[in-house]
Amino acid sequence: MSQYDQIKVDLVEAARHLAERGVFKGTEGNFSIRVPGARAFAITPSGVDYFKMRPEQVCILDFDLNKVEGGAKPSIESGIHAVAYQLRADVNTVIHTHQVYASSLALIKTPIPALFDEQVRYLGRGVDIIDYAPSGTIFLRNKVKAKIRNGNNAYILQNHGVVVFGSDTERALHNIELLEKCALTYLLALCTDKKITKVPLVIREIAFAKLRQDEKRYARL
Repeated sequence: MSQYDQIKVDLVEAARHLAERGVFKGTEGNFSIRVPGARAFAITPSGVDYFKMRPEQVCILDFDLNKVEGGAKPSIESGIHAVAYQLRADVNTVIHTHQVYASSLALIKTPIPALFDEQVRYLGRGVDIIDYAPSGTIFLRNKVKAKIRNGNNAYILQNHGVVVFGSDTERALHNIELLEKCALTYLLALCTDKKITKVPLVIREIAFAKLRQDEKRYARL
């Protein structure tokens, strides 16, 4: 028995949920959960089908990317997960996907403005673009590091995919699906060539203030 057994089981179950919903396909993307009370996180292994993944294959890494436990190679994107946990004490789950609609915006380098109250309440003032860098490199890690201090919970990686945060696994799963809804809606609106309206500034700031209150509360736990 290991102290990490339950977090590994939780990670596999949540990742399989995203695979069943079609968010993860094959072996693409990656998922991590912060280990409570430690400078470490559990992350999905590299190159393992989510429907075949076993808890013993889940990797436990410290924030310097040293392997603490796990029988497989950790995800190539472990660096962006580590930097999120280091910089954002409110973040307890990180998900990186190549989901279709948000990734379409990644190809045209188009951020998502504040379209809906719920979007601002849970994802932030907008979904910003993080400029391109090759997968799994220190260059990508540094570009992520430079962006994520603003308190938003979703970002589009140019020519790559998305990275989404949550205060817990349930919230991160919600945020992934909310992001895809916003991306699809925005793409359809763009196709009309009509003016796209946004949430009024005062409402946006009220919603974002509630998100920031949540983040401060989780950062203290």
